[in-house]
Amino acid sequence: MTDPTRRNRLDAEASPYLRQHADNPVNWQPWDETALAAARERDVPIFLSVGYAACHWCHVMESDSFEDETVAQLLNEEFVPIKVDREERPDLDRIYQTVCHKVSGGGGWPLSVWLTPEGDPFYVGTYFPKRAKRNRPGFLDICRNVASSWNDPEERREMEQRGEQWAATAREELEATPSDPATSSGEGGSEESAAEAVSASLDDAVTTAIRSADRKHGGFGRGGPKFPQPGRVDLLLRAADRSEDSEPLAVARETLDAMADGGLYDHVGGGFHRYCTDREWVVPHFEKMLYDNGSLPRVFLDAYRLTGQPRYAVVAQESLAFLDRELSHPDGGFYATLDADSGGEEGAFYVWNESSLADALEAELDEETVSRLDVDHETAVAVVRDRFGVDQPNFERGETVLTLATSVADLAEEYDVESSVVRSLLQHGRAALYRARERRERPPRDEKVIAAWNGLAVSAFAAGARTLDTALADRASEAIDFARSHLWDGDRLARRYVDPDDVTGVTGNEDSDDAASPNGTDTPTVGGQKGTGYLADYAFLARGAFETYGVTGEVEYLGFALELASVIVDAFYDPQAGTIYATPADGEELIARPQEPTDRSTPSSLGVAASLLLDLDAFAPDAGFGEAAADALDAHRDRIAGRPLEHVSLALAAAKRARGSLELTLAADEWPDEWRETLAEQFLADAVLAPRPPTEEGLQEWLDTLGMTEAPPVWANREARDGEPTAYVCRGFSCSPPQSELFEALTWTPAE
Repeated sequence: MTDPTRRNRLDAEASPYLRQHADNPVNWQPWDETALAAARERDVPIFLSVGYAACHWCHVMESDSFEDETVAQLLNEEFVPIKVDREERPDLDRIYQTVCHKVSGGGGWPLSVWLTPEGDPFYVGTYFPKRAKRNRPGFLDICRNVASSWNDPEERREMEQRGEQWAATAREELEATPSDPATSSGEGGSEESAAEAVSASLDDAVTTAIRSADRKHGGFGRGGPKFPQPGRVDLLLRAADRSEDSEPLAVARETLDAMADGGLYDHVGGGFHRYCTDREWVVPHFEKMLYDNGSLPRVFLDAYRLTGQPRYAVVAQESLAFLDRELSHPDGGFYATLDADSGGEEGAFYVWNESSLADALEAELDEETVSRLDVDHETAVAVVRDRFGVDQPNFERGETVLTLATSVADLAEEYDVESSVVRSLLQHGRAALYRARERRERPPRDEKVIAAWNGLAVSAFAAGARTLDTALADRASEAIDFARSHLWDGDRLARRYVDPDDVTGVTGNEDSDDAASPNGTDTPTVGGQKGTGYLADYAFLARGAFETYGVTGEVEYLGFALELASVIVDAFYDPQAGTIYATPADGEELIARPQEPTDRSTPSSLGVAASLLLDLDAFAPDAGFGEAAADALDAHRDRIAGRPLEHVSLALAAAKRARGSLELTLAADEWPDEWRETLAEQFLADAVLAPRPPTEEGLQEWLDTLGMTEAPPVWANREARDGEPTAYVCRGFSCSPPQSELFEALTWTPAE
């Protein structure tokens, strides 16, 4: 067999990130059995580099090292170099990031790991410059030292022993279920004590979140960088709804306002960048990730329902519009990311200076509009400039990341005009800047469609349909339909989809013996589905489908959620271990089988899965959903109690289990306007919307569609009364009588 490592094999990959490296002189390999077998056969270490298409420092390391002939020769001769797109292989990323954090105290991308041929890590880090500088070792020196040590028998034994120890550490960290189910509250304690323990954990999480809040600049932590952390904001909003304490809501609003006012938010095109590098939320890393823009609109919509502040609804609406406009696949799915760089410079698409802003407004701001507002063009330019702080450069090259630097009231006073005139000028000015910006070179787009992240976006549009405009449900439906046709084969979910016709400049390996594709054909398949779906893919997409059913009353989306949940129980839940793993039981065997109990840039897949299974248990009580969720929550009870803020999704799922859900069974063909207004205005955290047909005949058709022999408890005996739309509301473990007025049902309390 011809040695596959003699050439760069990334030209047969569809991932935009991997294709970015297909022309490197490094003989990059994808992570597959061909590459791993070559490492074992050659008896050389693996150099594993993990990144993603929108990662700025990944591009820097490529330019520094991977395009360099000297580096390439060393990697090709002494290692099997493997490139991994962390968005396609979150399991590999999670395992080796865990090692990096344990060893160095930090992590991130690019992730650089040196492995034994068996996959055990013995040296790890993130970005390395080609040559040592700023207290960072040089990549060339590291590779030379590793190669030399590997060829020395005594030093190699030490490296292999270190690899075994670090692999064992990863297993211990990722596979542990620290609570003893035999002593769990579900087995040995009363329901009252379980609820008290959960309440105490949530109270601790809220206290910790408030203690860690930056009360001056918003967000969490006293320095930079600042990440959005929507899970913490969600926790604080729920706490504010439950108590008379004003502090949780104050901290939540300070954080939301800081994100919406600062450079994290794109004030021209809507949507959020990945994070800000500074404490003040001014300068972002300019990547735009689908997962951020799928998670943040829901939190802003919740804040709108809780506070009634229209500004939060506007931010959510603009962010959803950004998703639909700039990350939409033409067939309905959502693409993964927009790059930070364009034209070879970070942030070039988004930043302005006084000259470029004046030119844009000169070209695009309608003189008739300016005249109608009774101001001159110079004033109009000054208002827009001052509003966004363009006269105060805050970024490289003397340019400015737009922020809300001056209030409308101050602008009205400064330029002696009415506030309504300022608002109108800003509205037209933003539109003018948008049109001018569209002529710039756009950031590259990673056109992978990732199942999990699409699930987050679907949930965001479903929340928008409930709160802003029912038509937004159509966009959620389109994305689910895309997933069902492109990612779901009726039994299992794929991780990602890339249009084969859109993979340009990609060839197969027809000139070598390793050309056989994973699907067993002789010609490599480029594009289409790839990868076994992970727990996040199933849980997030099922959650999105379930919430779309809730706002549309389309039973097919409930059916899809139930199908995905069944796979979670069958393939990811391990009754012996009492937990739900992040990878399926029949997935690739790696040095560890990870779980995801903590919330990171996306919610904990374990927490989302547990919450989802608890909700769906009411629709399929014999499917084992409730038991799987209970086992997982019991297994991680000590984690939740000990560090609830790190496990917000799990803690909230545990609270749902202990307190019961808020269930709204809505029996109607069409919802009355009053119902829609109530749902749009009420903060109903974790509410389960369970629409059903008004008649038993109509319900039987649904049951036939779902393959059910009898109505589940959430629908049973809950038909419309007297021919009128009827709401049944159960809060915790008590239910209201049937009501035609939804608000009355929600506010009903049992008589003393």
